[in-house]
Amino acid sequence: MSTQTSELLAAAAPRTVDVVRGISDDQLDLPTPCSDYLVRDLLNHLFQVVVNFQDLAEKRQVEWAEKPDHLGDGWRDRFEVETGRLVTAWSKPSTVEGMSPRMPMPQTAIGGMALLDLTVHGWDLAVATGQPYHPAPEVVAHLHELVEQLGPTARKMGVFADPLPTPNLDPDLPPDLAHLLTQTGRTPTWPQTP
Repeated sequence: MSTQTSELLAAAAPRTVDVVRGISDDQLDLPTPCSDYLVRDLLNHLFQVVVNFQDLAEKRQVEWAEKPDHLGDGWRDRFEVETGRLVTAWSKPSTVEGMSPRMPMPQTAIGGMALLDLTVHGWDLAVATGQPYHPAPEVVAHLHELVEQLGPTARKMGVFADPLPTPNLDPDLPPDLAHLLTQTGRTPTWPQTP
């Protein structure tokens, strides 16, 4: 299973890195599908995810309350480096063994959460900045099961919005991705309303 987690992260990472590299400085204050986040806020959140989930792979304590600004000089290069470290961290067999000592769930689900954030926030940032985004099909297929498993708790905690019954109105968006987005409370046709 550790191979699967790291392989899926390795498939997802370059696609999100490409989106991050394509964000210009004058786009940092644009809105995103995550209504509480501008592009800069979502980038900082995704940086924190990529860094903290390296520690979670090693079953170490992480700090979510601190909100550092990661968007200093060379932030695009640093995002790529940290994302590579995330993939490496989850490639060790021990990372997916047992339960997480930090969260009450299996380590496999923790790795899946990193994959979910990398994928869904990759889409968020792409649509917010007018870029194409094509996640790996095997990643999207894997995430459907994870979202179904984590969905009720994530909605209770306010991490996901309620699922939307939105049909896929975008012919360029694969149906599997549209379904994943609606299950996390996103509108696949953002910023339009259905």
